[in-house]
Amino acid sequence: MKLDKKTFKMILSLALLIILFAWLIGNVGMVLDFIKEVVSILRPLVLGLIVAFLMNIVLRPLERFWQKIAPKKKGRALHERLKRPVCIVLSLLLVFGVIFAVIFVVVPEVYRTFMALINKIPEYSDKIELWWNDLSDTLSKFAVTLPSLDLQPEKLVEAVTEFLAERGQKFLNTTIGVTTSIVSSIANFFIAVVFSVYILAQKESFGAWSKKFLVAMFSSDWVNSINSFFKLVNKTFTKFVSGQLTEAVALGSMCFIGMLVLRMPYAPMISVLVGFMALIPIFGAWIATIIGAFLIFLDTPIMAVWFVLFILVLQWFDGNFVYPKIVGKSVGLPALFVLLAVTMGGSAFGIVGMLVSVPTVSVIYTLVIEAVDRRLEEKGITEIDLK
Repeated sequence: MKLDKKTFKMILSLALLIILFAWLIGNVGMVLDFIKEVVSILRPLVLGLIVAFLMNIVLRPLERFWQKIAPKKKGRALHERLKRPVCIVLSLLLVFGVIFAVIFVVVPEVYRTFMALINKIPEYSDKIELWWNDLSDTLSKFAVTLPSLDLQPEKLVEAVTEFLAERGQKFLNTTIGVTTSIVSSIANFFIAVVFSVYILAQKESFGAWSKKFLVAMFSSDWVNSINSFFKLVNKTFTKFVSGQLTEAVALGSMCFIGMLVLRMPYAPMISVLVGFMALIPIFGAWIATIIGAFLIFLDTPIMAVWFVLFILVLQWFDGNFVYPKIVGKSVGLPALFVLLAVTMGGSAFGIVGMLVSVPTVSVIYTLVIEAVDRRLEEKGITEIDLK
């Protein structure tokens, strides 16, 4: 092999890579600590990009509406200057207003329900004992003897109260123990929101700078591939998020109206919960149904059965008429892949994983399908040949 300048550079690069790889293996702990530190530093920025993306979904229709109400001549310049700041403020109010509304509607209602449950323990105990005695009298005719039942409601109330107090004390101790972490998270979130506002305020300039950077650093083929990828990601996530949000509002509204008509308890709280959980594909509606049925059961047991039937009918109507119109095939993902995505995303990252797994898998699915079609086209193979 001729040892020219090019070969020497290749050998030197390979040797450096081997040395670097050996060093990384010998210092895995240090490398992981460094990566964790970098991730910790960049977390507010990454979170800011996510918040900016979500807010931009709300910002764009607000800006279009702002343009429609623009004056024709007088005051048009001022109206144009106010468009971005006013719409950003409205986007912040809408996004975080919905989040806080969910928290302040659902949490107090759940607390009130559990306190009502504790107060109704004596009543439930008396009903269970009466039912048990009637059953014992009936079975005694067939020579079946049941043991006596003495629930002692006072002790049950005391046990439940002590359990909740103990859990509350543990929760308080845990909260005190992680105060620093909570303060840090709040600070990171505040930085992320500020960062997202800056991005949205200058998103056109940010996009132009990003394009200039790509053109300067990569070849035209790479630039086209990167642009196509980010366009696909933006299109998929935007359609999914906007579709799911609209679907959640529609489902929550129908649930609220239906519960009011049927005179079911906890209509506002359960409707908000149903709408919010509808953001999670497949499993969200069932989780909300279980929680709602449990809360209604504590108030009126027979009404919980009607609530489950009502939700089943509502889900059927939504799945066949509302969801296809609002969301349609927004992510272009087969049902089996949706189920797998939600299951794996939930197992790995909890609720957040459930929310982002479907559009993420949809992007991967689209890229794989495009790559397969491209390879088949290069080989001159058509769908007819594959049959």
